[in-house]
Amino acid sequence: MFWVDVGSGQKTGFYLDQRDNRLHIQKLAASRAVLDCFAYSGGFSIPALAGGAKHVLAIESSSESINLGRENVLLNKLPENRIEWIEGDVFQNLRKLRDQNRKFDLVILDPPKFAPTAAHAQKAARGYKDINLLGLKLLNPNGLLVTFSCSGGVSEDLFQKIIAGAALDAEVEAKIITRLGPGIDHPVALNFPEGAYLKGFVIQI
Repeated sequence: MFWVDVGSGQKTGFYLDQRDNRLHIQKLAASRAVLDCFAYSGGFSIPALAGGAKHVLAIESSSESINLGRENVLLNKLPENRIEWIEGDVFQNLRKLRDQNRKFDLVILDPPKFAPTAAHAQKAARGYKDINLLGLKLLNPNGLLVTFSCSGGVSEDLFQKIIAGAALDAEVEAKIITRLGPGIDHPVALNFPEGAYLKGFVIQI
C-alpha cells in the first residue's frame, strides 16, 4: 500500500507502469543489502523491505518525497530501523559511496527521463553510463543491478549498449538475466509507440 500525492506529486503522483517491476524487486530483495536510487516515495524501497531486505539505503533529492516514503514504511508496518533515507543528488552520493568502499547486493537505478527525444540521446547516454558505472562498482560479487530508462529517445538496444559500456569500464563480467518493462495492460497509442518508453534490465555480475 502507498500514500500518493495526487495533487503535487510527480506525474500522477505514482508511477503505475512500474507495478509489476515492484513485485519483481520484492522477490529479489530477500536477505540483500539494497541501494535504491531516485527512490521518490519508496516505490521500490517498500517492496524491498517487504521482501525481507537486510537493509535499504534510499537516495532521493526531494524532502517531500522522502517524508511520504517514511509514511509509506509506517503504512505497511515495516521496520523503520532497516531503511535509511539520504536527501541529495544521486550522482554525488553514488561517488561518495564508492569512495567509502560501500557495497550492496542489489542496486536499483530508476532515474528521471534523461532524453525526451532522440535529439537528446547522446547527452542522455553519458548520464546513463555514469550512474550505471557507479552502480556496478558498488555491487558485491554476484550482486544484481536493476536499471531502468524512461527516455523515449533512448531505444532498448541503445540502453543495452550503454550498460555494456559501463560494465566494460567497471571491469566486471555482467549478464542480463531479466528484461523489464511496463505492465501488460500499459496502453500504447498506435501513432506514438514511444509511449511504451519504460525499459529495464536485471544485470548480474
